Amino acid sequence: MRGLILNSGSSSIKFKILDMESEKILEKGTIEELKGNRHKELERIINSMERIDFIAHRVVHGGHTFKQATIIDDAVIEAIDELSHLAPLHNPANLDGILTVKALAPNALQIAVFDTAFHEDMPPSSYMYAMPQELYTKHNIRRYGFHGTSHNYLLKECAKLMNKDVNELNIITLHLGNGASATAIKNGKSYDTSMGFTPLEGLVMGSRSGDFDPAILLYLLKLGFSEKELDELVNQKSGLLGICGSSDVREILGRDDKDAKLALKIMTQRVKKYIGSYIAILGRVDAIVFSGGIGEHSYDIRKMILDGFDEAFDIYMDDEKNNSVNNHATLISQEKSKIALYVIPTDEELEIAHQAYALLK
Repeated sequence: MRGLILNSGSSSIKFKILDMESEKILEKGTIEELKGNRHKELERIINSMERIDFIAHRVVHGGHTFKQATIIDDAVIEAIDELSHLAPLHNPANLDGILTVKALAPNALQIAVFDTAFHEDMPPSSYMYAMPQELYTKHNIRRYGFHGTSHNYLLKECAKLMNKDVNELNIITLHLGNGASATAIKNGKSYDTSMGFTPLEGLVMGSRSGDFDPAILLYLLKLGFSEKELDELVNQKSGLLGICGSSDVREILGRDDKDAKLALKIMTQRVKKYIGSYIAILGRVDAIVFSGGIGEHSYDIRKMILDGFDEAFDIYMDDEKNNSVNNHATLISQEKSKIALYVIPTDEELEIAHQAYALLK
């Protein structure tokens, strides 16, 4: 069985074609800066395939509706569209990919795999907000969490590396990229995560603010900001970009000005806070896993995040191992470290393929 895995973003498309029995990658690619050519690029991908049995899409927000991989029909398309306002940078682009494929190959079997699904196992103490209960019962306002396919994949890979049963593992997974999230995993299930009702909550990201006092928005409304301006402010003009004028960590690390240094300090300090709180709620932690574009490739950021953890938690990073990470799963902790430290390249497309294939089987 062959599957086409599509991650259709606002400005790019990532895809893989897999033989599901062998998990061999038959073709893969990333198309950057679409500039309105999504239909043309997807048509090229689909026409290049000799045979395809299913097409699986990454969809960021599944809301309260979708708790597992789902075969796409008109009702599913409508529901994804209705959730678009909760993930305005993602769901519309994901849906555009689905509709484009439907137009190009109307008989193709399409499957949606949701970022939020992995976090459905969180307890109410983690997903409920301290707000009137009717907001949850009537309007489904709760913490959903995101990057679920990545956190789920990292959990499974970490279990293999540690030779442990997934259901016995307590770990903290850090998906650090332009979008970033942390997840506390207890006994193989998501117990708490940094993103919330939308992907805006939590860590400092490339252009998203992460945690902040919501009264700021009320104050800005009084100052005359429109709803659209506030949405753009917190989603597209904040985070690292808002602090120092750039969302590219590689570029920021190469600068020596105070704004760049402040941006990195704020970002890494926020990650430290989440790691510390997750250690407290998990009790026993077997490993901390770094992943995502920044987590996998920036030894400087990993070092900044873990600085001081030796005294506080008996967590010891091996500098030499940290500096020699090279696109494969790597243990970067010292033998005496109370908690193991790993860098594991994520593979969201493979995890999406696994969930879609399991649904079909």
